Amino acid sequence: MTVLLTGGAVMLGAALLFVTLFRRLGLGATLGYIVAGALVGPQLLGLVGNADGIMQVSEIGIALLLFLVGLELQPSRLWRLRSDIFGLGLAQVLLCGLVLAGLIHFGLGVSWGASLVIGLPLGLSSTAQVLPMLRSDGQLNTPYGERAFSILLLQDLALIPLITLLAALSRNPDPNAPAGFTLALYTIGAVIGLVLAGRYLVNPFFRLIGRLSERELFVVAGLFTVMAAAALMHALHLSVALGAFVAGVMLAESPYRHELESDVEPFRSILLGLFFMSVGMLLDLSVIAHQPLRVVGLAAAVIGVKAAIIYPLARAFRSRPGQAVSLALLLSQAGEFGFVLFAQATTAQIISPEAASLFGAVVTLSMAATPFLMRLIGWLQARRRDVEPDLQGPEFSPETNAIVVGYGRFGQTVSQMLMAKRIPVTLIDLKATQIELASEFGTKVYYGDGTRIDLLRMAGADTAEAILFCHDDPELDADRLRPILEAFPQALVMVRVFDRRQMLALDGLDVGLMQREVFESAVVMGRLALQRLGIAEREVGRVEREYRQRDGERLQLQSASGDLHSGFEKSFAPERPLEDEERKI
Repeated sequence: MTVLLTGGAVMLGAALLFVTLFRRLGLGATLGYIVAGALVGPQLLGLVGNADGIMQVSEIGIALLLFLVGLELQPSRLWRLRSDIFGLGLAQVLLCGLVLAGLIHFGLGVSWGASLVIGLPLGLSSTAQVLPMLRSDGQLNTPYGERAFSILLLQDLALIPLITLLAALSRNPDPNAPAGFTLALYTIGAVIGLVLAGRYLVNPFFRLIGRLSERELFVVAGLFTVMAAAALMHALHLSVALGAFVAGVMLAESPYRHELESDVEPFRSILLGLFFMSVGMLLDLSVIAHQPLRVVGLAAAVIGVKAAIIYPLARAFRSRPGQAVSLALLLSQAGEFGFVLFAQATTAQIISPEAASLFGAVVTLSMAATPFLMRLIGWLQARRRDVEPDLQGPEFSPETNAIVVGYGRFGQTVSQMLMAKRIPVTLIDLKATQIELASEFGTKVYYGDGTRIDLLRMAGADTAEAILFCHDDPELDADRLRPILEAFPQALVMVRVFDRRQMLALDGLDVGLMQREVFESAVVMGRLALQRLGIAEREVGRVEREYRQRDGERLQLQSASGDLHSGFEKSFAPERPLEDEERKI
């Protein structure tokens, strides 16, 4: 017990110190965790041992990360991304892996079997490192972020055939592991089983918990869902991360999605930090000390080769040059699954422990380079905005009374009404095509993600009287909006919401107005339809008033219970029409 408490205190203290330091230096939390783990691990101070055990436990953090990502992806969105997932993603995995394997074979004189076992894992990127960066920057739901996510998702799926390849090449086969064809059948069956379980068991179970209004049960149920899906996949010798991802997707359309995100997020953060600390603890520093130039050269080669392959692939899939460069640098590192696959390859006697240590150091060094590459991406994007005045950021905007985020059909109407009374407006949009179109009509729109506090501050949000979110972002939730409200308390904040689910997700925030994007236009059409069908004007007005009142009452009931089915009996239906008005005698 004493050893556990002491080791835990040492690891948390080291993480707190180095993550804070590296955050202040702008190098990111991941590198801080790795350095902290290397310092307290057996290679340097030796304050904490059993790095293998810590990594096995902390790998649950990767599963939780994929679960949270799955929660943000409705099946319809996955279908929309199918070209990027199975086209761009598959091409990236195959080309990067095979090219790296070829370079290792011819450059280092390694056998083809060992070269494939080393090169293909190096072709995978770090899901655990890239996704948190995209989420924290608010870019996960942008076209650039979705393309990066599509590649990462295919890489996670590629873990299954890579494990099958290891089993086929193994000189020390596992008698309990299923054959490759059986493994593929297990994968299909497990995914179908998880989807059916989510539809007929998990979602009804969460509705029951929602009626009980016990927050602790949500925490337990959320963790149980992830752990059960991951355990099923692990028992079938499949990807634990894939099981957690499927569990998230099957709950993506649940009304409790946002509460699950907030409940699981703290566990994800802690365990993912422990994972990166274990990476630092397992890093064989003697390998780097004895042949530092070789390790640095191999890491640089991995980054350079992957970037050189990903850039033309992204361009072939119609990414703009700036986005293609950013994507190539963002995904150029090797990933955490390399540690898992190298360890299995060593057990299978395909590669030596020395080779596993060498390329483990290469993976770690390439991951450590990612924060610096992200800074390079930021610098390149800043340079691009400087040379392209149509894509200037809001730091060039004059001081105004109101900031309108999103200049689509919704934002255009709102901003023009403000301009009608000579109210100065700063317009921000993230779509370059929209900005270019607006410039053709003489309207200046500044480029950027208007949900980022630093960008809003550059636009003058500290003194603005109103911040109006008019962009189409169904993923804008309380976790992203609350910091904005706290940072700019003087500003009136209004939000365009996609539907009542998003309205419920923002419930409780001090927002001046939440306007459903099609609500008023739908009411106007319904009113005109009644008039044209011969209903008296007095009765049309009564229908509109009654509908608005009932809709508001339903929203209150749904907010109180967390269940979209609450108050359904208040909605109109053929068997529940509005009763005729009683005539006074």
